[in-house]
Amino acid sequence: MALIETPPGQDLTDVLVERVLAAVDARTPLRIVGGDTKRFYGRPVAGETLALAGHHGVLRYDPAELVLTARGGTLLADIEAMLARHGQRLPFEPPSFGPLATLGGTVAAGLAGPARVARGPVRDYVLGARLLTGDGRVLKFGGEVMKNVAGYDVSRLLAGSLGILGVLLEVSLKVLPVARDTRTLRRRSDAQAAIDLLGTVAQRGLPLTGSFWSAGELYVRLEGSLAGLDAVVPAIGGDLMDASGAASLWHSVREQTHPYFASARPLWRLSLPATAVGTTLVRADPVAFEWNGAQAWLSGVERQTIDLITRNAGGHAALFRRHDADDGTTGEVFAPLPAPMLDLHRAVKRVFDPAGILNPGRMYADL
Repeated sequence: MALIETPPGQDLTDVLVERVLAAVDARTPLRIVGGDTKRFYGRPVAGETLALAGHHGVLRYDPAELVLTARGGTLLADIEAMLARHGQRLPFEPPSFGPLATLGGTVAAGLAGPARVARGPVRDYVLGARLLTGDGRVLKFGGEVMKNVAGYDVSRLLAGSLGILGVLLEVSLKVLPVARDTRTLRRRSDAQAAIDLLGTVAQRGLPLTGSFWSAGELYVRLEGSLAGLDAVVPAIGGDLMDASGAASLWHSVREQTHPYFASARPLWRLSLPATAVGTTLVRADPVAFEWNGAQAWLSGVERQTIDLITRNAGGHAALFRRHDADDGTTGEVFAPLPAPMLDLHRAVKRVFDPAGILNPGRMYADL
């Protein structure tokens, strides 16, 4: 069994603790920053910058055990390159939105790419974390094996928390092998037909690891063995894309460089039943969807329209990217929480950040 440890990089834990304690004394809010590639996501945060980029280094990586531990400021690109050399990858296919994206920012944002439809969200792969709280404590949660969890799994709670609970000093993740082979099919289809086909694919248990529909084009990615893929491709139909074109397509979807995302208008992310995506939502223009319809995108639509769609369809929406600060969408960006749930969020925030100095307001105005 090989255990790989990279050069230790920099451990700035003591420096970061001092910065947090000084901010508590001065009642100064802190904006936690890794590579700052996801600054657009969530509400804006005012305050002094607490930079994590210098706190970097892969601490442990065991390819045989499929486990990696690295400091929060480690570049996502460096981690992905190291995993690729061993035929492995981050299962949730996270977007980076720039070369300076860090591991801590990736986990804190909780964003997953096309593979989420098959492999689940970021939190499913967080095994443990070392956290600097808003009152200067350094806490460790979880471990480096799936069974090393007792009681409530706080480390997974940190995935998607946007830094409001603490500074991610270290993260341990489960990784997976790269698939032996992959196929991407492209076919012309209206939205409803695409939803119907994807539903059939899911019901049959075919090895689908990515789907994306926009402007009458449906793309479906399958992964598995060569023989297995040759057997299932005819069941879906469409044109087989070459490997280079397919890789470019899925990268553009993950990183939102696909032409659909080129608009300078506000971008909404919606979670709706697939039936709504194929009927109600498709009448909105422009629309795109992925994850077999579980995640849809709408560009340049007013908040009132979004609220009407989600209310009628029984889903929720978030303002994913605000392109124009004067468009009337500068309030809450995430779906409103019921009062009991918001109270619970506040209570958890107080436990980890009693003074409320870490990324205040990033998720909700009073959180």
